[in-house]
Amino acid sequence: MSEFPTLPNGFVLGTATASYQVEGAVDEDGRGRSVWDTFCAEPDRIKNGETGDVACDHYHRYPEDVALMSELGMDAYRFSIAWPRVVPDGSGPVNPAGLDFYDRLVDSLLAAEITPAATLFHWDLPQALQDAGGWQSRDTAARLAEYATVVGERLGDRVGMWMPINEPVVVTMFGHALGVHAPGLALGFDALPVAHHLLLGHGLAVQALRAAGCSSIGIASNHAPTWPASSSPEDQEAAALYDTLVNRLFADPVLTGAYPEGLAEAMPGPVEDDLKVISSPLDWFGINYYQPSLVGAPGGGGAESPVLEGAPVPEGLPFEPRQLTGYDRTDFGWAVVPDGLREILVTFRERYGDALPPVYVTESGCSFHDVVDEHGQVHDERRVAYHREHLDAVAAAVDAGVDVRGYFVWSLLDNFEWAEGFTERFGLVHVDFETQHRTPKDSYRWFQQHLATRPSGKS
Repeated sequence: MSEFPTLPNGFVLGTATASYQVEGAVDEDGRGRSVWDTFCAEPDRIKNGETGDVACDHYHRYPEDVALMSELGMDAYRFSIAWPRVVPDGSGPVNPAGLDFYDRLVDSLLAAEITPAATLFHWDLPQALQDAGGWQSRDTAARLAEYATVVGERLGDRVGMWMPINEPVVVTMFGHALGVHAPGLALGFDALPVAHHLLLGHGLAVQALRAAGCSSIGIASNHAPTWPASSSPEDQEAAALYDTLVNRLFADPVLTGAYPEGLAEAMPGPVEDDLKVISSPLDWFGINYYQPSLVGAPGGGGAESPVLEGAPVPEGLPFEPRQLTGYDRTDFGWAVVPDGLREILVTFRERYGDALPPVYVTESGCSFHDVVDEHGQVHDERRVAYHREHLDAVAAAVDAGVDVRGYFVWSLLDNFEWAEGFTERFGLVHVDFETQHRTPKDSYRWFQQHLATRPSGKS
């Protein structure tokens, strides 16, 4: 198999999933309804009308999945805790059976010498909180902190890494500005308060986790380079605005305690006081990376969705995302640009300096429409190449002075890919969603081989 990149001693290699994408069991053991249950039940929201009702059935099959991780040899497993499974109404009574499930999962991971890395909110907001205003309401941030206390007090002695929230930019843009993710609101720029409440919830949850005795706390935030479509002043200005809205808006407050110029005035509440909470010190900062954004002034043609593909571009925007050309593409249509990962890591080091703590790549991955062949194998050489090249990019960033401590592969399993249903397959392990049979792919074997031959073994 192809050569594995040289990474620093102690570098953490892990895999990742999210609760609604893998667990299933949506009506079992006291779990409450989430916004994604509601969204998936609405007509024409999800490709092929699919849902996460069963997904990978990880709720019942987690021992098999932990065994797969153990055989793979990864250092850590990043999973998310389903808020409606633990606090069914988002606040109020705690569901003991929900906490018990994550107890069992965490203990199984530790028995397999895998570090548990827990995300508290990976998009599955309890529907009861949405009914009360969701992330448009400041109250939801306080409820996240209460939930963080419940989970932190139960699991804080065993979970090795914590992330209060995942990809607030996607929740804001796809869920509330464009309406193509749950809860399906198309608010446009009126979604900016959602960003503030998500960040406030993050800061309050950081404080709650620390009070509960938890350590190694960060965030998993989606970031990517923004490239101007040309050297024209108009395209440069449009790209700078886009970079502000999708990168700086979600990093500056956390790392510097200030919004980019002009944005604080658009936020609700006592913003200056809130920023002190939002910037609660972190032990590390997580960057999820998939592809750069090419952006120009409106009217240049070739427009595509902001942040990720798959959503219409609203009219009247002061910028226009463009099609990246000249790169290989995944079967999802995303451009494969490994050097973009090096670039965003270096950009963050240059932009934030000493305010940037150590960095983890908390997600990177690719979808190819893999099939199991007649010999029961899945040959996914393009995924092997993707991860090899992105790990090379991490190594280059380390050489450039960025303190990168780890890389989490998205994803361990093929799973429910949000609005795309089961069409897109990101996993190192193929899942037959009818039989739930797991088949490790060649990419799994590639990681397994190299992880087993690291000079120092597990990090």
